[in-house]
Amino acid sequence: MDRPIQDFLQDAKSNHPTNEQRQEFLSLFHQSNVEFKLKENLLEDLNRTDNPLKNKQFFDAIFEKLWSKRKIDVKSYYPTRQISVRFGQWAAILIIGLFLGYYLSSVKKESSPVYYTSVAPKGSVSEMLLPDGTHIFLNSGSEIKYTVDGNDHMREIFLTGEAWFEVAKMKEKPFLVHTSFYDVQVIGTSFNIKAYPEEAEVTTTLEEGRIAVKSSENLKLADEIVLKPGEQLTYNKELNKIQIHEVNTKWYSSWKNNKLVFVNMSLKDLTILLERKYGIEIEIADQSILGYHYDGTIKDETILEVLEILKHTLPIQYQIVDQKIVIQKK
Repeated sequence: MDRPIQDFLQDAKSNHPTNEQRQEFLSLFHQSNVEFKLKENLLEDLNRTDNPLKNKQFFDAIFEKLWSKRKIDVKSYYPTRQISVRFGQWAAILIIGLFLGYYLSSVKKESSPVYYTSVAPKGSVSEMLLPDGTHIFLNSGSEIKYTVDGNDHMREIFLTGEAWFEVAKMKEKPFLVHTSFYDVQVIGTSFNIKAYPEEAEVTTTLEEGRIAVKSSENLKLADEIVLKPGEQLTYNKELNKIQIHEVNTKWYSSWKNNKLVFVNMSLKDLTILLERKYGIEIEIADQSILGYHYDGTIKDETILEVLEILKHTLPIQYQIVDQKIVIQKK
């Protein structure tokens, strides 16, 4: 990086920053070599600003949280030098949303909403706090685009993949999550949404509070559907069908604690889950085994430990070929 960080900050605070200036500023948060220095500069700048949101004790607490949770080591395993697999689930712990949001609220706002994007790459889980205090876990291979001051003074999230939300209560500013097939409106609650584009179902699981599932451009509902705690709404894209069940909600949000629970899961779906969790590629050589089902829990096991368990539970075997895992019928 050739330009001093202060130059980027000055551009971001200008009355009319261009999209290019804004993107340059935001990109600094993804450069590990300048990340710490950037946040130091932000703290110094905030302490010099007459900002009604400024509170040194508050920002000191944020700064401490940023760096105490910043990274957890990622382990690697190299079986017979044929494949390299990442086993660390928590490689990307992101908590910059709260810090960035409060900083940007001190500069001049534009008339149209500004959206920010967070991504959890395959093999990792991201955690973030929004400026309103909303707590979000983003599952592997997922992405959110968000604004805290959207149209009609709403807090808006556009979700691709899976996320768990603990939404801060702000009755004057509703919280709306957009998926590709329906919207979920929230006042203050905790819930999980799974909406991967490659999967046949979109599911919303309510732990606490109250949410309403609403129509979107791709799915028109006769009326909004209000869920109660312990209920899960499943929309099947292929059948265009909605079902509501009572479930053990912890099974569907355990992934945020680096734990996966699956009940009667087909090998086809389990393969997708393992690829996403470990950031690997799995090939099923014999399609006849895709219908096998499995119950189990994954906590701290490596992918090879999981495969060994499956091999002794189901009539399958595996081998590592050209940087991928190939599963066959035994």
